Amino acid sequence: MAEPKGHFSGEHAEHTVLLYALSTCIWCRKTRQLLEEAQVSFDYIYLDLLEGEERRAAEQEVRQWNPAKSFPTLVIDGAEAIVGFKPDAIREKLEL
Repeated sequence: MAEPKGHFSGEHAEHTVLLYALSTCIWCRKTRQLLEEAQVSFDYIYLDLLEGEERRAAEQEVRQWNPAKSFPTLVIDGAEAIVGFKPDAIREKLEL
């Protein structure tokens, strides 16, 4: 089973990247795979694996970026979010 929170260390660490995801979501898996294959450093949080207050806090964080609370939600540099699996937008924003 996946860890609820974690970090992937890649060669590209120019941006601060945070992936909010669900462990069962195929589009979340594809987004994570894209980041890993591009060797982008990122943190991730699987909301469905969190419990209690930690889960509620993470849900509130996601809502700030994505009021619909859909997944994946990828936050870049704490300044903007890409919602859904959008490889072209991800590559453009991360300059890949």
